[in-house]
Amino acid sequence: MKEWIRDILIAVAVAVIIMQFIKPTIVKEHSMEPTLYENNYIFLSKQQYRFSDVKQGQIVVFRSDMETENGEEKLLIKRIIGVPGDRLAISDGNVYLNGEPFAEDYTKEAFTTGHVEEMEIPEGKVFVMGDNRQNSLDSRDGRVGLVNVDQIMGMAFFRVFPFSQFGLLLPDGADAQRSEVAESTDPAP
Repeated sequence: MKEWIRDILIAVAVAVIIMQFIKPTIVKEHSMEPTLYENNYIFLSKQQYRFSDVKQGQIVVFRSDMETENGEEKLLIKRIIGVPGDRLAISDGNVYLNGEPFAEDYTKEAFTTGHVEEMEIPEGKVFVMGDNRQNSLDSRDGRVGLVNVDQIMGMAFFRVFPFSQFGLLLPDGADAQRSEVAESTDPAP
């Protein structure tokens, strides 16, 4: 009997420790397609930015100043495009980073709507956008704007569900390319 209680206590302790570093979450919107789809179950690294700086290409979940229909704080999931010190502009459907066209092969369409005058991303902030540029509320919109790094809850690093896409979420968008290949090789229903 004592071994059984000990095993339960060890399992609870391990679970509590893991939850300090990892947060499971479910994607609720379409703004990250084709990388992430609604109802994808993913893990966030909650401690990522205690040990390292934000990096371009990372997918993050952050607290916004908006509220859900229930009056709760609205969480958003987006990809970091510009980090502190970067110069970013959007015009004529293109994103420019540090004066150069920014190649993004993970977006749903090759066209980015909106216009952003060139700006330098200040210290402690990031510019984020969804991969589905035509259906994303992100830094291009004044309701979101630049995101404070301390508003970031975690970096998405692993997809658990659907099982056909189980694996790491890579900052360079290679995971989206794998998803498209998996979908194109699935037999038609």
